[in-house]
Amino acid sequence: MTNLTAKNAGPLAGIKVLELGTLIAGPFCSRMLAEFGAEVIKVESPDGGDPLRQWRVLKDGTSLWWSVQARNKKCITLNMKSPQGQAIARQLALDADIIIENYRPGVLEKWQLGYDDLKAINPAAIMVRLSGYGQTGPMKDMPGFGAIAESMGGLRYVSGHPDRPPVRVGISIGDSVAAMHGVIGAMMALRHRDVTGGRWNGKQGAECAAGQGQMVDVALYESVFNLMESLVPEFDHAGVVRERTGGALPGIVPSNTYTTGDGENIVIAGNGDAIFHRLMLAIGREDMANDQQLARNDGRVPRTAEIDAAIQTWCSTQDIDTALQILALADVPVGKIYSVRDMMDDPQFVARQMFEQHAFADGTPVKLPAISPKLSVTPGQTLWLGPKLGQHNAEVLQSLGYSQAEIEQMQRDKTI
Repeated sequence: MTNLTAKNAGPLAGIKVLELGTLIAGPFCSRMLAEFGAEVIKVESPDGGDPLRQWRVLKDGTSLWWSVQARNKKCITLNMKSPQGQAIARQLALDADIIIENYRPGVLEKWQLGYDDLKAINPAAIMVRLSGYGQTGPMKDMPGFGAIAESMGGLRYVSGHPDRPPVRVGISIGDSVAAMHGVIGAMMALRHRDVTGGRWNGKQGAECAAGQGQMVDVALYESVFNLMESLVPEFDHAGVVRERTGGALPGIVPSNTYTTGDGENIVIAGNGDAIFHRLMLAIGREDMANDQQLARNDGRVPRTAEIDAAIQTWCSTQDIDTALQILALADVPVGKIYSVRDMMDDPQFVARQMFEQHAFADGTPVKLPAISPKLSVTPGQTLWLGPKLGQHNAEVLQSLGYSQAEIEQMQRDKTI
């Protein structure tokens, strides 16, 4: 395990985070904090740990996804249904700057680990709670997954072609968007805590000194809903329900996916007025380039089908490399739709160092996605890949004052 130094510790060095949760939203939230220097302690069940360990493509029984999702985290096992496991989790929570959890609302309260329980002792406690529907409302107790959030939040309704059922993006976008909202909320809450007094000094009563903590309530469906642009005022003011438009960007013309003569797909975004003019000249449609009705977006929208047909007709006569070259020379935003194979060899990805070379414990090399965003002074870094189940039990428990004999007894009692 690599130790952080003062020089490369990251902007969140010194911040302690406790992760209570599984799979995607909560763990992705804490992963981003870990990538930028926070000490993240992830609590897992002794009985197999986080299910994500076995998701998708595996190496030696462990998910390759795990190497990314749990990088830089310290993982301990706790039986959260046992009183001792709950007591240890409470110790960790009270010592943490930020607690991140994505259990169903009410679960932590059963274990005396809810926000109000912790706040009563540590007024500076910051708890990021990620759930399907939030901590309040008639649906709060229902199970909520990213797919449901994407549907309820409006994303699925506008995704796909108008003559077919809605489709999903091929990743867990609802969970990931919620995780990013959690990170933003945590950073704002941390800023507020620090300007109102800072970290809790560990004392209670009159001797207690602490800034003001708070709960960050992240609902997955609301995180998706937050991305839905002008959906609400368009309906409220104009009665417009945005519908599916395939590969096009509704109301912004032209911006669509087109197929080249060799069967490849490219995205062309010619929706700027000057760009549209250059695009039409590049594809040999001077008539459309000089049509004053098409000079502005509001004039192009009623003629979307005509414009898309003209672009598609031209694309059908070109192979993808020629089409990309011609449009790039015309300074028209254009791009191939990349697979991961395309990304790995792309000069832009390589120049931006978007792949990191690492190795598994047995020496097998593996590339991971690099960390974003890129900070010029305190960039994020990968210090170690996702750890083994319970790898940091002894280290973390000893830091809480437990002896080796006590730790061994916990193992016998199946507390860890």
